[in-house]
Amino acid sequence: MTKILIVEDDDWLAAQHQRVLKKAGYQTVVSGHALDAIVAIDAEKPNLIVLDLLLTGNTGFTLLHELQSYSDTAVIPVVICSNVAEDLKLEDLKPYGVRRIIDKATMSPDDVVAAVRGSLT
Repeated sequence: MTKILIVEDDDWLAAQHQRVLKKAGYQTVVSGHALDAIVAIDAEKPNLIVLDLLLTGNTGFTLLHELQSYSDTAVIPVVICSNVAEDLKLEDLKPYGVRRIIDKATMSPDDVVAAVRGSLT
């Protein structure tokens, strides 16, 4: 089963992502911040990460840099789900494994599933 790591510090939104991804047939793990995400990745490498950039403590950018530090984690595809999506350019983030960027302000729950599916192919 395809494992998705959701890195989101908003508990309600994390649960929403988890619900729609489980319904779509994915196994999910939720981490509330970057340090927990690193522990989860070390325990079992996910097939994809859904990442909020504005996290409590270390930002999502810290996690992206950390992932690129190791050959086994540098290849994990990432879907950014953020309130600052309009300020981001996919071309700038592709070197970090980012495949899609979703704007939290305008997204629907199905957008997360579509982005995950599109990023795993």
